[in-house]
Amino acid sequence: MVDVKRLAAQILGVGESRIKIKPEALSQLQEVSTRADVRRLIKEGLIEVEPVKGNSRGRWRILHEKRKKGRRRGVGSRKGPKSARLDPKRAWINKIRTLRRYLKWLKDQGVIDAKTWRRLYKMAKGGYFRDLAHLKQYLIQNRIVSAEKIR
Repeated sequence: MVDVKRLAAQILGVGESRIKIKPEALSQLQEVSTRADVRRLIKEGLIEVEPVKGNSRGRWRILHEKRKKGRRRGVGSRKGPKSARLDPKRAWINKIRTLRRYLKWLKDQGVIDAKTWRRLYKMAKGGYFRDLAHLKQYLIQNRIVSAEKIR
């Protein structure tokens, strides 16, 4: 007896696992001896090809909606470095703009003079201050500005 499944797979150009033979065709399988016989069974609809199985995106869609709402984004869900979420260059730009804006405000308000402003500006550019809170702390500790004048 000829291996019908193998022949059908070759004719249809798919894998053997996707070939399905209907139970009604089992009696006719004994008489099959050529590729033409297999083609006849395919034409009669007794041998069929199963459709390709895909991966369901349903679960992904549900998770995606939750993440859009801000859920499932906590520290425990994160993978990779901090820089993967916020580009280091972008973080620097945000920080330096904040510091420079604040220093300009201090100078415009007359809280610091131009010489002090220039020194602090250069320190900020050199990466001395971690953030705005650090700059304010530095101003108070070094008695450049009193705590009341800082906003």
